[in-house]
Amino acid sequence: MKSDTPPQVMRFWQGLMRTRSGEERLEMASSMYASARQLVLASLRNQNPEATEDELRKGLFLRLYGHEFSERQRERILAYLSRSD
Repeated sequence: MKSDTPPQVMRFWQGLMRTRSGEERLEMASSMYASARQLVLASLRNQNPEATEDELRKGLFLRLYGHEFSERQRERILAYLSRSD
């Protein structure tokens, strides 16, 4: 994957990350995921204010991970996400 980040900036960032403990890096990643999740959910609600929890769950999956699966796999996952608990 091509990056638009200059190599010297990437090296600086990687050096900074090496100074963090595994726990700190995990906390950072969890925080970034939580923020991304909230942004996606807000966008989905903005597009469809009447969206159900089921629709939001499916939309979240598609936005964050949908591109990583074949159409058949996505259909199976979406069917699973539609199941009531």
